[in-house]
Amino acid sequence: MAQLIKMQDYISRYEQDIYRYPTQFARLKKQQWDRLKAAYNAGDLDQLYSEHTESETQVKLDPPQEDSKRLFKKVKGIFRRTGKQESEAEELPVPNQIEDTNVFSLRFPFRPASLDELKQNFLNQLLRFQMKWGSSTLREKSFVDQSFFLDERLRFFLQRFPDTFLVLYKPIFLLKNAPVEVEVILLTPVDAWCITFLEAEEDAAFIGSSERFWVRRHHKHPDKKVLNPLLGANRMTNIVSQLFELYGVNMPIKKVILSRNGYVDYPEAPYDITILDKRTFPEWFERMRAISSPLKAQQLKGAQALLEYCQTTSSLRPEWEAEYNQTDGNQHAAP
Repeated sequence: MAQLIKMQDYISRYEQDIYRYPTQFARLKKQQWDRLKAAYNAGDLDQLYSEHTESETQVKLDPPQEDSKRLFKKVKGIFRRTGKQESEAEELPVPNQIEDTNVFSLRFPFRPASLDELKQNFLNQLLRFQMKWGSSTLREKSFVDQSFFLDERLRFFLQRFPDTFLVLYKPIFLLKNAPVEVEVILLTPVDAWCITFLEAEEDAAFIGSSERFWVRRHHKHPDKKVLNPLLGANRMTNIVSQLFELYGVNMPIKKVILSRNGYVDYPEAPYDITILDKRTFPEWFERMRAISSPLKAQQLKGAQALLEYCQTTSSLRPEWEAEYNQTDGNQHAAP
């Protein structure tokens, strides 16, 4: 399952520590799946679900008093720190057990009939966990548009690629105070893919050219003009290239036009563009899924460079806001 490190302008915990969270997520996912699979094979799935429910209730409703005190003790200092200091102040007071259990609690409304069904149910729940990690931190959260939970393209990237792939989905870059939204940036351990979708009805054909508009043809519909996808692809690739150069990231950048259910006819396509349509997509997809390389230093460095220039909008969680207001008020109270 690929990891969602940025979605539009939503806050992400990966922004705070890109070197920590990718490995942590992969570790927690493996631990949960191994435990779940063993329980299923032993016929103890109901008992395991009961344990998860009790643990989740304890974490959310009745946290240990001492841990709660330690959690809020750092509030005043957090708002006076930046960068790495802020991340450390936020994360250190919270025991891993509390955060991990809260994020990776599982629910099974029915008993899966097979191991494949169990795995799909597990992946569906992990998708929501990834959405949570991609839109919140311990003390802040963003309000996610519900359409993203039903977004087929987002689900495709998150559920069909390895854990070591990092996804920026429709991120908004802030360059010279001008916000620029792009489509999909996929960081693998070996290269960066800037992906622009070009999809319509099943078996639609797109006639490419160097003009501002291409032509979409379909046997059931009249011809229609569509904006040249290379305009967005070039803009996205230029942003990634400039940021990689600025931060000294040594990683190949691939520019892609992707049409999973249609065809692209562009005989004179520029040499630096990869066109993936119904004929070439399956082979590329299987080749990508077969990449077994672990996370790489240049990959994480590249992710950090991109996240540094992504726009972020978020709000304090209510419990943190109330505690901060209380401590701040006490600090300025008259003696």
